[in-house]
Amino acid sequence: MLLIRHLVLALTVAVYAATSLATPQASGPTLGVSLYNQLKISSAISELEKEAQSGNVESQYYLGEALRKRNRYMTSEAQHWYETAANNGSIYAMIQLGRSSHDLCQQMKNCPLGEKSPADWFEKAKGLALQKTNEGDPESLYLMYEITLNRDWLEKSAMAGYPIAQYWMAVSERQGEGFFFIPGKRDASVKKWLLLSSEGGNPKAMMDYLQMLYEEGDMSSVRHWLEVAAETGDQTATSNYGAYISHTPDSVGYPLDLVKGYALFSLLKELEDAGGIKDYVDRKIEKISEKMTPEQIEQAEGVAKEWKKTHPPLSFFPDKLGR
Repeated sequence: MLLIRHLVLALTVAVYAATSLATPQASGPTLGVSLYNQLKISSAISELEKEAQSGNVESQYYLGEALRKRNRYMTSEAQHWYETAANNGSIYAMIQLGRSSHDLCQQMKNCPLGEKSPADWFEKAKGLALQKTNEGDPESLYLMYEITLNRDWLEKSAMAGYPIAQYWMAVSERQGEGFFFIPGKRDASVKKWLLLSSEGGNPKAMMDYLQMLYEEGDMSSVRHWLEVAAETGDQTATSNYGAYISHTPDSVGYPLDLVKGYALFSLLKELEDAGGIKDYVDRKIEKISEKMTPEQIEQAEGVAKEWKKTHPPLSFFPDKLGR
């Protein structure tokens, strides 16, 4: 249980974010999407509005997400941006509009009147996704699972190499789905899917996979995958990697690196109190700095700047199809 206590830190670890199937954008998230992924919703909305109005379909979708989450139900403004994104080809937006029949606004009896019914949006999403499934497209296979909740689509997507589907296959099998008659086969299958998803770049899978490795005593692989997860920008992996390399605590056997550890926590400080991490980060920075010279702290500031330039933005990786 030691690794769980230190790795999870009672924080929400979110799922690796997918790229929209129907709305390809320039590589890397926009500023608005990055802020959304950092759970800075108010700041994100301001940036997403500019990006959405300029015609960025991903930002239109995420603006709908941000507005819905801020209000905790489907507002007319959120629906407007979902519909804008959907009309520009975003299957993700179509799915969220389809799900609105189960939104809190139904209980409140104030759901906005939409261009189409939720059922019609689902049918449109299904039709577009099916066009790609015939070509074996992994993401569209996964979207068919999200639309239908038929696990066969999830397995097909995972088999086709989609990291998010591979992760959820591991989760579903860990929760008892699927049939395994030989003892140990279920755990082996879970581990297989987590490894495949990790190799595909999913930090959530990496964190679950290295937990299994820790329980098996494979510390060399734990060290490898935690560092890889931190390289993705995942805030939980980054905070744990920074803590372990600075030996606060020394739990997995990294060589001591106070400079890099301090640098990573100084970057995490930029998240402010998103996800409730501020107190933890402040305590870690203080504890690490107690072991450092002023020269080392100055060096760490340079390391932090270089890391920020050469790595993805820090992120909580909220699920793109948020509930």
